[in-house]
Amino acid sequence: MSDSDSTSPALKEIFNLERLQHIATEMTAVYPAFDAKAFLKLAQSGLAELSVMQRMARVSECLHAVLPLDYEASVDVLRALAPRLNSGFVSMCLPHYVARYGAHAFEQSMDALKYFTAFGSSEFAIRHFLRSDFERTLTLMHGWSLDDNEHVRRLASEGCRPRLPWSFRLEQVQADPRLAVKILDNLKADTSLYVRKSVANHLNDITKDHPEWVLELIEGWSLDNKHTAWIARHALRSLIKQGNSRALAIIGASGKPEVEISEVQVNPPVIGLGEKITLSFVVKSTVEDTQRLVIDYAIDYVKANGGTSAKVFKLKALTLPGMASETVSRGQQIKELTTRRHYAGVHAVHIMVNGERLASTQFEIV
Repeated sequence: MSDSDSTSPALKEIFNLERLQHIATEMTAVYPAFDAKAFLKLAQSGLAELSVMQRMARVSECLHAVLPLDYEASVDVLRALAPRLNSGFVSMCLPHYVARYGAHAFEQSMDALKYFTAFGSSEFAIRHFLRSDFERTLTLMHGWSLDDNEHVRRLASEGCRPRLPWSFRLEQVQADPRLAVKILDNLKADTSLYVRKSVANHLNDITKDHPEWVLELIEGWSLDNKHTAWIARHALRSLIKQGNSRALAIIGASGKPEVEISEVQVNPPVIGLGEKITLSFVVKSTVEDTQRLVIDYAIDYVKANGGTSAKVFKLKALTLPGMASETVSRGQQIKELTTRRHYAGVHAVHIMVNGERLASTQFEIV
């Protein structure tokens, strides 16, 4: 994700003063000698200027500063704290503690990350161990990909994503995706949607650098399994939006779309920020054969400098009989997001079928 994500006011408030007090209270419950007053004084200092990730780091650093215990004993206390925290995101300060202070105790640290991941995620923390001791850490993660716990299996994939948002890139995996292929292969038919999303995102990361490698890998999978087919569709989403013929063939879409797009409109055509638009159009086959179509739409968002930046959205997959037509519509609220700010101006909207732009319209934000 972008830097703006981690400085979003809404996200920053995950670690507000009330949450810090909650952490201090629960720490005192599991470790009565905990100096809650000292912790709160340190944690609150300059809090307003910190991003959400900086606040997460601040919490683990302040816990370390006031715990009069060695690393091993501190981790035992934090393991008792984990199930008492009232936010999964907040609990990620515990894996951060392990990454920050546990490099010298590899086995205990790995066991702690495996435990903590069920309460939030250890995806950011494990990357520090991959950076410092890649082979040893990745070998352990191979085993995690076969674990009974879906959170641990998901960590095996998510933790070694080459382009994990909010974290540094894993340059070794980015350069050679074969390094993590054993993990992906173990999880390619996972019954957990939580795990499948991670596998798909991992593969989508790889398509940014090695699209042909991902296509060859998935072409070698049996997509008769519904879980594997789901991963394939979502892993190839960026290539599908680009109209990649091999990606489209994998998901069963026809090649060049033989269709006409008509009655394209956005209603209302002029809106204020926070209001909803509805995009609608008719897609009509121009041939006798049944076609498998992937329909997306792109919005050219106006930027602060007056330029535009396109964002492609998945709309639907459609099996269209010969000479048939179907009306397609989608509503979307135009509101501020942590990942996108909106600016006044005319926004073009483009209808894309099997990656080809076939029609356009527009709406205006005032």
